[in-house]
Amino acid sequence: MPEKSQKDAERSEALEMNPWHQAMEQLDRAGSKMNMEPFVLERLRHCKRILTVSVPVKMDDGSISVFEGYRIQHNLDRGPAKGGIRYHPQVSLDEVKALSFWMTMKCAVVNLPYGGAKGGVICDPKKMSIGEIERLTRRYTSEISILLGPDRDIPAPDVNTNEQIMAWIMDTYSMTVGYSCPGVVTGKPIEAGGSLGRKEATGRGVFYVTRELSNIRGFDLRKAPVAIQGFGNVGANAAKIFAEHGCKVVGISDVGGGLYDAKGLDIDDIMAYRQTHESIAKYPRAEHVPVEHFVEVPCEVLIPAAMENTITHENASKVKAKFVIEGANGPTTNRADRVLEERGVLVIPDILANAGGVTVSYFEWVQDIQAYFWSEKDINARLQDIIVRAFREVYEVAQRERVDMRLAAFMVGLNRLAKAVRIRGTFP
Repeated sequence: MPEKSQKDAERSEALEMNPWHQAMEQLDRAGSKMNMEPFVLERLRHCKRILTVSVPVKMDDGSISVFEGYRIQHNLDRGPAKGGIRYHPQVSLDEVKALSFWMTMKCAVVNLPYGGAKGGVICDPKKMSIGEIERLTRRYTSEISILLGPDRDIPAPDVNTNEQIMAWIMDTYSMTVGYSCPGVVTGKPIEAGGSLGRKEATGRGVFYVTRELSNIRGFDLRKAPVAIQGFGNVGANAAKIFAEHGCKVVGISDVGGGLYDAKGLDIDDIMAYRQTHESIAKYPRAEHVPVEHFVEVPCEVLIPAAMENTITHENASKVKAKFVIEGANGPTTNRADRVLEERGVLVIPDILANAGGVTVSYFEWVQDIQAYFWSEKDINARLQDIIVRAFREVYEVAQRERVDMRLAAFMVGLNRLAKAVRIRGTFP
C-alpha cells in the first residue's frame, strides 16, 4: 500500500474509534436532516465545562500514586447535569466528552429534565484494594465537588463503579457541605437513600425496548435467540430479566470470554458460577467463544452491553443478528452502522435502548428531594411508561421520515434541545 494510502487508512481507523468524532458525526447528521440553525449545533459541539483533576492516593504499601480524573458537563439547557462516573485504564478526555454528549441526547430523547455530564478516572480498579478504591473515590469527589450538587450535577454508577462507590461520593460531599445530602448522587444503596429497582433499571429498560420492538415488528421474543455481550451490571441484569420472561439467552460474555448454547444458557447457574470465579470464560456447561468474535454468534437479538466500539466496520458484516439493541454507550461505530443498515439489521441506539438507568436515577433523585419513596412495582411501571412512550415516538419518526432509528432518536432529542436553547437564549 502506498505511504499516503496507508496514512489515510490509519487516520480513518483512528477517527472511527474516537468516540467524540463519532458523536459529532451523529450530531451533524441529525442537524443536516432537520435543517437545524447553525448556532444550535455550534452550542452542542462544545462542552459547557471540562474539569481535569489530579487525584493523589495513598496506596496500601504507603506510596502515593497520582491518577488523572475528569468531570465534564456537556449541556445544562434542560436542567442540572446528570451522568455516570467510570473507573477504567482506557478512560480518555475524548471518551468522557462523548459520553457527556450522549447523556445530553439520552435525557432529551426520554424527556427527562436533565442535561448531560460524565466523569472518569484513569485507573485499573481490578488491581486495587477496596481501601485504595475508597481513598481514590473520596479524593476524586473532593476534587470535583466544585461542580457537584443536587441542583447542579448528580453523578451515578458506570463502568467499574457501583452502589458502594456512590455511597462514598454521597458521604464525602455531605461532609464537605456539613449535612446529609442523598440527592447529590444516584445509584446508592437503599440504606443511604437509594431507590428500589435502580440496580436493574438499565437492563430492564433494554428488555422493555426489545419487547416493544417485538410487538411492533411482529416476532415472538420468547422464540428469538438473544445474545448479550457484557456481564456487568447491565448485561447480567438484562440476561436475568430476559430469562425470567421466558426468553432464550443463547450467548453471554465478559472480558475473559464468551459462552454459547443454541438451546439456551442457564443464567442463574452462570451467575452463581461468577460469584466464585473472576470470569465466566471457563464455565464448563457451554461452548466457549473468543471475546473478539462474540458479536458474530448466531442469534436474532444481539445486545452489546460492554464498552464502546465493539461493533466496527471490520466485524459488522459478520453479525448474524436481525436486531442490535445497544445496552452500552457507543458500542457501534458510525461505519459499522452503515454496514448493518445495508444488510437490513435494525439497530436500536444507546440513547434510547439503555435509557432505563438514567430514568430510574431520575426517580431516585425525585424521591430523595421529596424524602418519600415509592414501591418497586410503581418504579417499574413508571419506567415502562417512559421507555415505551419514547420508543414509540422515535419509531414513528423513523417511519415517517424514512430514516434509521439512531437518526430518528437524535432528531427527537435534538428537537427538544433546540427549543430549550432558543428559549433560554445567550447570556448576557
